[in-house]
Amino acid sequence: MNLSIRNQLPGTVTAVTPGEVMATVRVHLDGGQDVTAAITLDAVKDLGLAAGSAVRTLVKATEVSLAIGPVEGLSIRNRLAGTVREVSTGAAMASVRVAVDGAELTAAITKDAVTDLGLTEGSAVTALFKSTEVSLAAV
Repeated sequence: MNLSIRNQLPGTVTAVTPGEVMATVRVHLDGGQDVTAAITLDAVKDLGLAAGSAVRTLVKATEVSLAIGPVEGLSIRNRLAGTVREVSTGAAMASVRVAVDGAELTAAITKDAVTDLGLTEGSAVTALFKSTEVSLAAV
């Protein structure tokens, strides 16, 4: 299956914490960083997820935010340190490719945000995305 989702990071489930309807699933990415996904219990069961399961974490580029400097005081669980590899700008929007340990992420942000943050190739950034914006695919 081909998907339009740019961000597909391989990893291994390290923990599943079930709730009444939703579960949090902790994934250790092949590059060494951790990601949390908040998905339905039905999805956990349908995919057969448990500690040790191989998965791909999927995050749309429009759901990835970028920050420079320290990131504190946010409820966003997923914070991946990285370096800007490429910035492509259009009239209003930009696509920013970020190298993270063992993988690459793409963030679709406004052109103004690129300017305001001073993003250029080599800039240190933190990629942020909420656990509710992470989908998982069993592999």
